[in-house]
Amino acid sequence: MVHLLLAVIYLAFIGLGLPDSMLGAAWPSMYGALGAPVSYAGMVSMVIAAGTVTSSLLSDRMIRRFGAGLVTAVSVGLTALAMFGFSMSRAFWMLCLWAVPYGLGAGSVDAALNNFVALHYASRHMSWLHCMWGLGSCIGPQLLGRVLTGGGSWDQGYRLVALIQTALTAALFLSLPLWRAKQGPAGQAAASAPALTLRQVLALPGAKAAMATFFCYCAVEQTTMLWGSSYLHLYRGIPAETAASYGTLFFLGGTTGRLISGFLSIKLSDRRLVHTGLVVTAVGIAAVLLPLNAAPAGLFIIGLGCGPTFPALIHATPDNFGAERSQSVIGVQMASAYVGTCLMPPLFGLIASRIHIALLPAYLLVFLALLILSHELLLRAASGRAQGHAARR
Repeated sequence: MVHLLLAVIYLAFIGLGLPDSMLGAAWPSMYGALGAPVSYAGMVSMVIAAGTVTSSLLSDRMIRRFGAGLVTAVSVGLTALAMFGFSMSRAFWMLCLWAVPYGLGAGSVDAALNNFVALHYASRHMSWLHCMWGLGSCIGPQLLGRVLTGGGSWDQGYRLVALIQTALTAALFLSLPLWRAKQGPAGQAAASAPALTLRQVLALPGAKAAMATFFCYCAVEQTTMLWGSSYLHLYRGIPAETAASYGTLFFLGGTTGRLISGFLSIKLSDRRLVHTGLVVTAVGIAAVLLPLNAAPAGLFIIGLGCGPTFPALIHATPDNFGAERSQSVIGVQMASAYVGTCLMPPLFGLIASRIHIALLPAYLLVFLALLILSHELLLRAASGRAQGHAARR
C-alpha cells in the first residue's frame, strides 16, 4: 500500500509538470486566435504567478485543516478545470480569468506534495519526484506538438491535458485513505501543531535566509531557462534554430541531475547535495564564459547543478526548522521561489535590452553568490537551533 501511494505521488508530480510548459509551446498558435499581442504571454504568466504565491502562503492552514491528500486532490482538480477553461477561451480576458484557478491549484499542490514527501520519504524520492516534474514538463509540449502536427488546434491540446488531469484527480481522491495511513503518529503530531502566520515564520531563526535562498535559486534557474538560447544566438552568433535546440540542454541537465542525485542521496546528506549542486552550477556558468564550443555544454552543466539543489533544499526543511513548522516554512519558501521566478528573468531582459545580453553569465554569478551566502546563513541558524535543543536536553 505504501508503494501504491508513492506511485500516486509520482504521477501527481508528472501531472504538476504537464501544464507548466504548455503556455510557451502553445502561445505562437494562441495569441493570433485570441486577438492578443505576442507580448501578452507575460501577463498570463504574471496572473498564474500571483495565484501560486497566494496559495503557497495559504497552504499551511489549508493542509492542517483538510490534510495533504485532500488539498492535493482538490488542487489538481483546479488545474484540470483551468485547462478546460483554457481550451474554451476565445478572448484574452478569458485566458487571464482561467489562469487564476490554475495558479491557485499549482501553488497548493506544490507546497502540499513537497512537505509530505519531506516528512515521510527519504531524500532520494524528493530528487526522483522532481525528476518526474521534469518529465511532465517535457511531455506537455510533446502532446501539444502531436495534436498540432495531426491537424488539430491548440485548444484540443489543452483539452487533452485537462482530461489527463481529471483522471489524475480521480486517482488522488481514491487514494485518500493511503495518505491518512502513511501520515502516522509523527505526521499527525506535526499536523496538530498550530499554523504559523507569515510574521511568525519570518521571526524563526534562518527563515529570511531560507526565503533568500529559494529566491536566488529560482533567479539562477529561471533566467538561464529563459535567456540561455538567446545568449547563444545574439552574443555567440549561433543560428537561431540551433540555439533553440541547445536550449533544451539545460532541461536535460536538470532532469539528469535529479535522477543521479536520487542515487547519491543514499550516501550524501541534503547539505552535501546542495553544496555539490552549487559547485557544479558555478562550473557551468564558467563554461558559458569560455569560447564558443563550451557555451552550449555550459547550459547542460548549469542544469546538472540545479538538478539536486532544489529538491535537497526542500527535503532539508524539517531538519532545519522542525517537522511541526515545516509546512508553514515550505509554503513561504515556495512563495519566495515563485517571486524570484516572476521578477528576476524579466529584470535581466531589461538589462539585456538596455546594455547587452553578454552580461548573462555575470548576472547568474551574482545570484549564485547570493544563493551561497544565504544558504550558509540558513545552515548556521539550523546548527544553532540544533545546539539549543541539545543544551535543553
